[in-house]
Amino acid sequence: MLKIESLTRRYPHVTALDGLNMEIGHGQLYGFVGPNGAGKTTTIRIISGLLRPTSGKVWIDGIRAEKETRVLKSKIGYVPDFFGVYDNLTVMEYLEFYSAAYGIDEKEGRLRASEVLERVQLFHIEDRMVDELSRGMQQRLCLARAMIHRPQLLVMDEPASGLDPGARRIFKEVLRSLCEEGYTVLISSHILSDLADMCSNIGVIHQGKMVLEGPIDEIMTSIDSSNPILIKVYQNLETAVHLLNRHPLVSRIAIDKNMISILFTGSREEEAQLLRQLVEQKVLVTSFRREHNNLESVFFHLTVSGTGRNDSMRKNPVLENE
Repeated sequence: MLKIESLTRRYPHVTALDGLNMEIGHGQLYGFVGPNGAGKTTTIRIISGLLRPTSGKVWIDGIRAEKETRVLKSKIGYVPDFFGVYDNLTVMEYLEFYSAAYGIDEKEGRLRASEVLERVQLFHIEDRMVDELSRGMQQRLCLARAMIHRPQLLVMDEPASGLDPGARRIFKEVLRSLCEEGYTVLISSHILSDLADMCSNIGVIHQGKMVLEGPIDEIMTSIDSSNPILIKVYQNLETAVHLLNRHPLVSRIAIDKNMISILFTGSREEEAQLLRQLVEQKVLVTSFRREHNNLESVFFHLTVSGTGRNDSMRKNPVLENE
């Protein structure tokens, strides 16, 4: 459905995208994640036809996006992170306005408006004023607006931002049902637990490049084999890092203040031996535990370098085992 090849976008002093490759199949609910400044929004704007790449190719349903922009816009529904609504309109009037903007006649526009309102679970509020809706309802209305012209691909940039847990739950239900109906959905979000719950595939972007992509179940299974471990050190942090950096079963080390996170490929017995070695080197360890494998842990290990989760993490290097 969507294929991106060697996508690059350069600005005078920064490269936002650096040879990005991505592929999304028909009917997939694809989660697109990465730290701030990784290139997510730039990618989405290029896919949506709002920004031209420096180089690279984008195909949507077999059509070159940069060459067939008019056809492209008929195939994409775009839901931005910040959306505008017309407060002096009812929900139905709002959707009829957008259907007319797509050249859909009045009768057909009203039928489509009713159709998309039912799909986003808002069919019961068509006569309410838009400014009376909660943020969660307004976000679903924005999704309905993006579907009014019956696109094949829905592209969403942080659509759940600012929603409470109840509204996010409904939004997830709506997206799952849309994929079951045959829609393809690309969603960018910082709420990794939500993506893990609903997405079939994920792509992790870091510094403008795709560093991980594939079915989420397969990715989590592969990560399980590396046994992530969190080590909290009270004293002699440098000694611990030096030992871990030379250990043959440690493949990656990330440091956040006095917490060390490692990818460890050894057995349970070898894990216990590692702890003993740290203690023998007079490293005061206050916590040594296996990290629960979830999408957040995958994201942490792939993107902590340079643009990590918080400011304190940015001040510490990621040390690679040689």
